[in-house]
Amino acid sequence: MSDQDYINLTGLDRTQFNEVVSHSQDIKTSIRTCIAVLLVKLRCGLENKIMCTLFNMNKWQIRRAISSARRALLKDFVPQNLGFGHVTREDVISNHTRPLAKELFSPGYEQDPSALLVLDGTYIYIQKSSNFRFSRRSFSMHKHRPLVKPMMVVTTSGYVVSVLGPYLADSKNNDAGILNHIIRNNTEEMRDWLQDGDTFIVDRGFRDSSEVLGDIGINMEMPCFMQRGTSQHTTQEANQSRLITKVRWVVDTANARLKRWKYLNHVIPNTQIPFIGDYVRIVCALCNRFTSVLSSGNAEEDKAIALKMLHLSKRTNELQEFVESNGLSNRTYSWQKIDAAGFAQDFPKLSDSEIRQLTLGVYQVKMAKAYTQEHLQDDGTYEILVNEDLDGIIGAKIQSRQFSSKKYSCWVNYEDGVVVSWYCKCKAGARIVGCCAHITSVIWFLSYARHQDKPVQGVRDWSEHLEDAARVIDDSDSGEESSTEE
Repeated sequence: MSDQDYINLTGLDRTQFNEVVSHSQDIKTSIRTCIAVLLVKLRCGLENKIMCTLFNMNKWQIRRAISSARRALLKDFVPQNLGFGHVTREDVISNHTRPLAKELFSPGYEQDPSALLVLDGTYIYIQKSSNFRFSRRSFSMHKHRPLVKPMMVVTTSGYVVSVLGPYLADSKNNDAGILNHIIRNNTEEMRDWLQDGDTFIVDRGFRDSSEVLGDIGINMEMPCFMQRGTSQHTTQEANQSRLITKVRWVVDTANARLKRWKYLNHVIPNTQIPFIGDYVRIVCALCNRFTSVLSSGNAEEDKAIALKMLHLSKRTNELQEFVESNGLSNRTYSWQKIDAAGFAQDFPKLSDSEIRQLTLGVYQVKMAKAYTQEHLQDDGTYEILVNEDLDGIIGAKIQSRQFSSKKYSCWVNYEDGVVVSWYCKCKAGARIVGCCAHITSVIWFLSYARHQDKPVQGVRDWSEHLEDAARVIDDSDSGEESSTEE
């Protein structure tokens, strides 16, 4: 087979496949066949009867090949490429930590280097069980389906340090409960690997682990919770949360890379539950060994970005103060569609790279294209506010992508060819360390997209190929369609 055939079936090219085979000498039967059967199973997620056709083997031979290959890789290959015992703390700090993360969360790393780890649980879906006790404990109220939860521990570059578990999915096995269990039981001698001053970067699901981590001298960086009775984060809270999400995204991408091995993205039979952890570790070891890092970054560029983010995080949102003090969000204005002629001709023209410098990320730019596509439709609601009394300020109403009944009001202040400030009424819209996707959609269209020769391109709306129960034909209205809502 060609290298591309190897990649399509096993996820590895020929050279990488041969290297994996060289670590599996304990298999008594055909080594290459057993490894190929396991990797094709994991990569393609095929049923055993289809595997029988591909390899010209019986079902019991397929099962035995998978079992033999699994045990062989767990004995030698996985310990060399996964687990707290395979990599030193110093190696993680020197070779697997992005400079941006060091600047943001370890400012004194040159004199006192600390390890930065990103943690999150991922989901492996399983079948329903007739054992009612197990069924209750494996059912996730968050996902509303049965599953098990491996805990991923990755570096800020996306390198997987270890996979712990998998754990059950009930309320006692939330992310905080799992991490507390790992720390108290010193799983994989994790506490011996860590030192005072190391930092865990996590999401809000780990809020109940702060005391346990504090007892062993570990810092925890977590996005802020919204205060009770409020509908929006303060500027300081939103800024601080953005510093964390700028680094924490690597664990979500590592989980997505794991699910590219289709077997782990399917519903796994309950008979395979004892081996789910083995399969996840094998895939993570393969990713560590043969795939590129998810986030590297240039040291000088990362330092410049980090210093900019830290500087902005200490500032207040002056446009928010202006909007609230003048009651702009409570006034009634005449709104016009964004494609109307003569709109904001003095708005600065920006390149794609300059827009990314404002957003401090690429996700918001990607989302801006989708927002703009929706609001530029014939019946769209993307509207721009022009007020003669407010020179250099543009307001907009942006339709929520989750809720049809919700629109977000936002404002952009510009002058002398520069976007000065912004404010949006969404939950994170007060931040000035970057901006939300609603603000980005306005800036992206006015400063870049409308000056391009090609129209805005986006994902095709497939609803035209489906029936819509909300639209009926009114016979009394000359056969024209009318819209009805319940």
